[in-house]
Amino acid sequence: MASAGLEKQLDCSICLSLYADPVTLSCGHNFCRDCIDQVLNTQDGSGVYSCPECREEFQERPTLRRNITLSNLLENLLSNHGDYALNLYTYCVDSTVPANESYLHSEASLCDGHLNIHTKGAEHILTDPTTSLENWTCSVHKQILEYYCTEDKACICVSCSLVGEHQEHKLESLDEAFRKREKLKNFLQKITTQRKKTEERVWILEEHKKMAHEKATKEAKRVSALFRDIRRRLDELQNRVLTDIYLREQQVTMPLFDMIQKLEIKKDELSRKMRHIEELCNMTDPLTVLQEPDTGDLCHPEEGGDDIWRHNGGGNDTGGHGGDRSVVMTSHISRTLYDMMIDLNVTFYVQDPADISLNVNTANNNLLISDDLKTVTWTERRQNRPETAERFQGYQVMSCSRLASGRHYWDVEISRSDLWMVGMCYSRIDRMGHHSYFGNNGHSWCLYRGLEYNNHYSVKHLGMVLPLPQQITTDRVRIYLDYEAGLLSFYTLFGPIKHLYTFTTVFTEPLHAALYVYGGSIKLLGGEEQQMKDLIHIERRSGVL
Repeated sequence: MASAGLEKQLDCSICLSLYADPVTLSCGHNFCRDCIDQVLNTQDGSGVYSCPECREEFQERPTLRRNITLSNLLENLLSNHGDYALNLYTYCVDSTVPANESYLHSEASLCDGHLNIHTKGAEHILTDPTTSLENWTCSVHKQILEYYCTEDKACICVSCSLVGEHQEHKLESLDEAFRKREKLKNFLQKITTQRKKTEERVWILEEHKKMAHEKATKEAKRVSALFRDIRRRLDELQNRVLTDIYLREQQVTMPLFDMIQKLEIKKDELSRKMRHIEELCNMTDPLTVLQEPDTGDLCHPEEGGDDIWRHNGGGNDTGGHGGDRSVVMTSHISRTLYDMMIDLNVTFYVQDPADISLNVNTANNNLLISDDLKTVTWTERRQNRPETAERFQGYQVMSCSRLASGRHYWDVEISRSDLWMVGMCYSRIDRMGHHSYFGNNGHSWCLYRGLEYNNHYSVKHLGMVLPLPQQITTDRVRIYLDYEAGLLSFYTLFGPIKHLYTFTTVFTEPLHAALYVYGGSIKLLGGEEQQMKDLIHIERRSGVL
């Protein structure tokens, strides 16, 4: 008990551990040399130094004097009593003791705070600690150390626990301490693994955060570019409309100007005749009227005024067909703005192409399906697939993918075929008979190209064929689906993207991509980002079949 109280008086007020190489300031207070050095270093440049204990100030950095008495006291305390700790750091072996007896007299297990004292003396030799209890012996009773006194913080043997100052103290078995340490090691390994996994998750989340930021930045740039293009197109549309209005004004006013000039001349001529007739009427002698040579002409005015009026569109305030042109112009503006909004909708919400793969179980036996399920090729040689109720009897196949919501697009590339169909269908479409062909029923919609209609494109639904006016030859087509809006659109990717046709309906079931090919192949492609951006330049002409 007395030694425990003494140790508390030997603690440095800075590090709160036993003094290591104690030094004294002029004010009388003691500190570890390293501790007070660090404090004084922090005070350099302030112009004054002070004691951490009493706050006495020094104009110059104080000289540190080694406290010999305190150092000797600490060494005697450690050599006679020992400062054993559970977390072993090293052994100090007094070199003045014979090698075969060193463990009996000076062997001690030291913590970090007490290690500095033993590093100062040349007579002390430091060795690595051992975890073997057989090498731990009591310096008094020469017995193996088996207990740890929690009050005196010392390892003791059985004799120390039975006699002396440790009798009434709380003791712990060193074996139990080692078992606890092993448990702690296992626990440390587990939480180290958990920490590593947590770090990996943090890294993954940071990467997702970075990707989200990059994607948002890219999206913001894309939207800004889109609105700049819309503003440019609106300005161009405004200029075209204003120019057209000015030209129509010129077309109307120029003939009116000519007509006004002619009518002014006519008016002057009539005014002259009126004055002359008035003069004749005012003469009292009737013979004078008979003697006037042009009285006959005066009584029969010239014709032709109404012809001038009719010829120049007189009586029509709008200048001929101006009213009809206004209606046409308003319709054109409305259609252009509608196209812009459609383009805006497509560009905003469709970014990535749909992942479409073909369902081999539905493929006609004259169709080859590639290993990646992306290409269908017509062949004369029938495949050895089982004939099932799911398989088409015509040269058709549909996708595995079911699209029941959202906006999607994908591209197809047609090779060496003059007879093909691409579109969408419900899964319950018939598999055989005339009504099973895409477009010949109410369960499918398709873009069609065949030998009829001079190889023009056509669209089909409910068995009705609508030839499209575009005379375009292309091997790539884009299909765009807006399920909730009931829109199925087709575009040609030959040069700039051009709109071909849009079906407008209400979809009631999940949709599958539908392909028909004869004498060639069709390949499903992922849409290209730049082409998707080009949708803002689509020249759209909407229609409903």
